[in-house]
Amino acid sequence: MTGALDALSVDITHLEHAYGETAILHDVNLHIASGSSVALLGASGCGKTTLLRIIAGLERATRGSVRIGDVLASDGSTWVPPERRKVGMVFQDWALFPHLSVAANVGYGLPRAERKGTRVGRALELVDLADLGDRMPATLSGGQQQRVALARALAPEPAVLLLDEPFSNLDSSLRVEVRTEVHRLLHELQITSVFVTHDQEEAFVLGDEVAVMRDGRIVQFDTPQDLYTNPVDRHVAEFVGSGSIITTSAVDGIADSPCGPVPVSISHGAVDVLFRPEQLELSDGDDAVVDLVEYYGHDTMVFVRNDFGTMRVRCTPDIAVTRGQRVGLRFLGNQAQAFPL
Repeated sequence: MTGALDALSVDITHLEHAYGETAILHDVNLHIASGSSVALLGASGCGKTTLLRIIAGLERATRGSVRIGDVLASDGSTWVPPERRKVGMVFQDWALFPHLSVAANVGYGLPRAERKGTRVGRALELVDLADLGDRMPATLSGGQQQRVALARALAPEPAVLLLDEPFSNLDSSLRVEVRTEVHRLLHELQITSVFVTHDQEEAFVLGDEVAVMRDGRIVQFDTPQDLYTNPVDRHVAEFVGSGSIITTSAVDGIADSPCGPVPVSISHGAVDVLFRPEQLELSDGDDAVVDLVEYYGHDTMVFVRNDFGTMRVRCTPDIAVTRGQRVGLRFLGNQAQAFPL
């Protein structure tokens, strides 16, 4: 396991699932290209983990099909068990066996004859734990336990790797560090990966593409850049990044706003207009008042109040404004995204 793994694509077609009378997934269609990384992003309860478990074979869909590479893994009459799907999975709680050593945990999913072989060692090397095979999980840090879970999923050399909220049990600083390590490893292995998260930043960092889920449906599947700049509706716009949304009206593609007339993506009618913080800058004027200043080091977020409500403005770290100061606003983009009412 020194180079890229043999990655496979995943195709999900008209997938539906219910627990008793409660519908969870509704006509889900998704193509995950071989070697790509896809994030399933959405709020708790939207069906992300259920979809992941169906791909893994841990749940059987009520309707629809799952194809992994050229193999039909499941449909109304076909069922390939999890151990034959060439799929590895990292669970949210890592699911390590506390009574087994690190090496025994990693080898657990391998054929018995291979658990003492070289594959365990190679998997541990991938996650920089080669010297910890004899340790017990309880003696490891949270980040090390997460990497043991990842090594266990990689040891069988899967063609698809599934990760269910893999960093949620880590504190914020360790989470960023481990996330970067995993990101680098996935690129080196060129493995197809699908991971569940409710964190927009995590989805944008790790996902080549992001499937935004809401109420059991995929409402938008796009690159992080397109999701951020061209969200399909107001709900997606608010979920995938900070911004300010004002309600106004458009005439001939121009809407009134705190920045004056602004070109928008809808020609006529009542609209909600999205302003990302970096599309705005402070200017001379007195139409708005500074309500709050948040300094982050790399930039400063300034919240200003005006007749349309509160708006966020991303500024340079050395911006010199204070609460209560009166300012104006200027729009920097070519066009603002708008949604019909």
